[in-house]
Amino acid sequence: MNIEELREYCISKKEVEETFPFGPDHIVFKVAGKMFLLAPLDTPLTMNVKCDPELAQELRDQYGEVKPGYHMNKKLWNTVDLNGSLPASKIIEFIDHSYDQVVAGLPKAVKSRLI
Repeated sequence: MNIEELREYCISKKEVEETFPFGPDHIVFKVAGKMFLLAPLDTPLTMNVKCDPELAQELRDQYGEVKPGYHMNKKLWNTVDLNGSLPASKIIEFIDHSYDQVVAGLPKAVKSRLI
């Protein structure tokens, strides 16, 4: 998956905005104002995604491309190397999980719009 495919998938989700709060070199995707994915625009391509704490460690143990979140809360975020070895379906699964984790923490009124 390249950055264009990553971007297209993220913005296809409900109420997602694309932002650059950390400068022009890092793209951030937010749902209802809360970040669910951060990706530097340089190479090699990686993404930071939110994750259930227990699952986060399991994924790190299972996939060499998944590491503790770089510059993030290491319990809740993973950095995923998008070097081409992970199938696109697995990357989409990680993105969906991150989006769902953020949506689950939103107020009920906001969450009802997104589910």
